[in-house]
Amino acid sequence: MVNKDQVAGVAKQVKGSVKQAAGKATGDRKTEAEGAADKIAGKVQKTYGDVKDKVKKAL
Repeated sequence: MVNKDQVAGVAKQVKGSVKQAAGKATGDRKTEAEGAADKIAGKVQKTYGDVKDKVKKAL
């Protein structure tokens, strides 16, 4: 079962990857850094969703 945090986390990771690639392609270090930050934030949010799901299943 997938929850909102997992979906939002994956979406943020994808957005971050695209933004990071665009920054690399254009040489814009700020955009590249923002993309990397978005990827990390997405990974954290997805992990939170995974843990929430596991706790729910354990109960």
